[in-house]
Amino acid sequence: MPSDTVSTGLDGVAQAAKAAGERGLPPVHLWNPPHCGDIDIRIARDGVWFHEGTPIGREALVRLFSTILRRDPDGFHLVTPVEKMKITVEDAPFIAVRVDRDGEALRFVTNVGDEVEAGPDHAIRVEEDPATGEPRPYLHVRRGLEALIARPVFYELVEMAVERATQGGPRFCVASNGAWFPVGPA
Repeated sequence: MPSDTVSTGLDGVAQAAKAAGERGLPPVHLWNPPHCGDIDIRIARDGVWFHEGTPIGREALVRLFSTILRRDPDGFHLVTPVEKMKITVEDAPFIAVRVDRDGEALRFVTNVGDEVEAGPDHAIRVEEDPATGEPRPYLHVRRGLEALIARPVFYELVEMAVERATQGGPRFCVASNGAWFPVGPA
């Protein structure tokens, strides 16, 4: 991105994300630009990204935006070095769409291409949906951003689980990189 031209708004966000994508994940946690308002981007419960009510059909653009996503105490924002715009996230910003056992590690892939090994720094947690009682499993991806673990992937985890004694009683758990994670009651 040329340093003498800085766009603002959606074009600026896309420009910054593209530049960051060429170098890997940008250090959004170090950037403190002024809040520029809200932008009409919404990440639906199923992981689909929308702009002004229309699905963003370009997978590459969604992947780029995902690299500049940050969770702050007041919500989710797309952050560049010069601006910060709040977006809406209905549940988790990402979906874990695949899991593979690789030795002692569980390696997940998200809908935006992140590869994450579960472990002490990337915990798996399962909440219960208060309305339905259904499990809602999540994986920590990076800096407070989580992926909802897709139902088929969660079923794979349950198949890998072993019964283990926990403080809350016997639970089915999975292990990854030396950490144990409960996935359901035994």
